[in-house]
Amino acid sequence: METWAVAITLFLIMDPLGNIPVFLSVLKNVAEKRRLFVLARELVIALAIMMAFLFAGPALLKTLSLSREAVSIGGGLVLMIIAIRMIFPSRGGVMGDEEDGGEPLVVPLAVPMIAGPSVLATLVLVTESQPDREVDWLIALVAAWAASAAILLCSNFLYRILGARGLKAIERLMGMILISIAVQMLLDGMHSYLGNS
Repeated sequence: METWAVAITLFLIMDPLGNIPVFLSVLKNVAEKRRLFVLARELVIALAIMMAFLFAGPALLKTLSLSREAVSIGGGLVLMIIAIRMIFPSRGGVMGDEEDGGEPLVVPLAVPMIAGPSVLATLVLVTESQPDREVDWLIALVAAWAASAAILLCSNFLYRILGARGLKAIERLMGMILISIAVQMLLDGMHSYLGNS
């Protein structure tokens, strides 16, 4: 897989445009002058978690005795569920109902909104499939994270420009692309498993 393809995949999975209403909802009870700081802190925490999975992924697979095929099929299934929820959103949004009140720390903004299970599974999968290209995967991760961070840091402005309907339309389009990526992950995992049997 090419570096740019991994970066685009990670960006689509992070779904920053679709997450704007959730982020604004979670941060509504935070003092306005602290919102930017809280958002930046959550973005940095999410990046640290994703980098940990990127570099510790193969070791984690070995420790848990998980095959590359299991991660590919599992990641594809989780990604497909998220993509379907992006296309057909439930009342609580892609990640379900969010808790109100207080200043968020790690949950729900850093994890699972940015560093969700599909992002982490994808990072483990690409590292395990081509471990000699860790620098490429790091570049892809930082690029996807930076694009997502830029969008989320401008969330108030984008929400005013695009509105709720515009954001929903973009999120559904991203969901359609993610469905294709999820199917490909499933097919790759099954093909690899059947080829090794």
